[in-house]
Amino acid sequence: MDINNLLQNLREALELTPDNDKLRAHLARTLLTAGKSEEASTEFKRVLQTSPNDKPSKLGLARAFAGMQQWSAAIVILEDLYHQGPPEHEVHLLYSRVLLNEGSFGKAMDIYEELLKRWPDKPDAELDEHFRVTGQGAEDDDGFDDEEDGPPGELSARDLIVKSDTTFADVGGMQAVKDEIGLKIIQPLLHPDLYKAYGKKIGGGILLYGPPGCGKTHMARATAGEIKATFISMGIADVLDMWIGKSERNMKRIFEVARKNKPCVLFIDEIDALGANRSHMKHSAGSHVINQFLTEMDGIDADNEGLLVIGATNMPWHIDPAFRRPGRFDRTIFVPPPDVEGRTSILEILLRGKPVKDVATRDIAKKTEHFSGADLKAVIDIAVEEKLKSAMKTGIPEPLSTKDLLKAAGTHKATTREWFTTAKNYALYANESGLYDEILKYTK
Repeated sequence: MDINNLLQNLREALELTPDNDKLRAHLARTLLTAGKSEEASTEFKRVLQTSPNDKPSKLGLARAFAGMQQWSAAIVILEDLYHQGPPEHEVHLLYSRVLLNEGSFGKAMDIYEELLKRWPDKPDAELDEHFRVTGQGAEDDDGFDDEEDGPPGELSARDLIVKSDTTFADVGGMQAVKDEIGLKIIQPLLHPDLYKAYGKKIGGGILLYGPPGCGKTHMARATAGEIKATFISMGIADVLDMWIGKSERNMKRIFEVARKNKPCVLFIDEIDALGANRSHMKHSAGSHVINQFLTEMDGIDADNEGLLVIGATNMPWHIDPAFRRPGRFDRTIFVPPPDVEGRTSILEILLRGKPVKDVATRDIAKKTEHFSGADLKAVIDIAVEEKLKSAMKTGIPEPLSTKDLLKAAGTHKATTREWFTTAKNYALYANESGLYDEILKYTK
């Protein structure tokens, strides 16, 4: 039978028996098969209103959210199913795929490793390719050049160190973050004797969290430029390796390079990929990488004086609590979307060097509430593209105006809203330590 006819028959049957949850769940699954994820989600939600513990419908709703690329919503459901026994292959597989799409590479890999241990005869070709699982029988090729500043096969300082010319003047808004970093690293370098008198070390750890696109990476780079320090940006790909023990050695090597080039800002983007809660990693080598990282942060075998470690994450709720102990990331700073003043400053910075005419940046800032720095960049890009289309027809390039930018802003939606939907749930129901109080203040 044609799927459209089948859907029509199921809908007609439901009109006669609207309380038939089994029939409604069948309709939802059929809609999902037909690629109608939004309609399927509506039907699954109706089933779960009367049968909240229906696991197949929960999984179906997670699939529907994934089909609509609503990754955060899918993760909330899958996280619940993952912790409810017994383990299911479908849950592990979808959970890993959604985490990967959402950007949580480390946790996605941990879930997939657990899947392979439980169901070794049911691998997934797409995830194998992402995590390099199928290459374990290949010759040793770690992908790093043998450089004079490191043993053969190890990460090179030349590959890690980046010169940062960005300063706080290039960062719009974020004054609270600048003040905190100033107290932690800039002032100690300017007044070392004063800090030494109070027994305060230069360096330490700062954890920046907030919605994506709000300038966490930019701020870390500006910190290094502000104090003319070495800047090292460490990502998950720099650390994780398919060979046993190699990931820990990579971690150790990065810290060695940072210590040899002090003062140094070591920036770790998406630190949740490295710092996932170890209770979720009982069957994973990922916990060994975390332990190595914490050992390096503690400076047990080395001196971390003059080393500032800045971690950035969109998902602080996935980070092991051990990361926030004193001496590690003992400063946790919420980086919200910029306010009106911040947006005005960001727009002025982004418009530098572009052809503009009497642009009222503050008027645009007032019309872009909840927009992140990345959103504002997207608005300018949209306006520029429209101007380019016009110039290609007339052959005359025209400057950007306030009207152009306001029109572009009207076509772009703030990308921070979905993040706050997820974050608010954690702030309301998993905030015993008060870590997420700033989120509640902002949302009010």
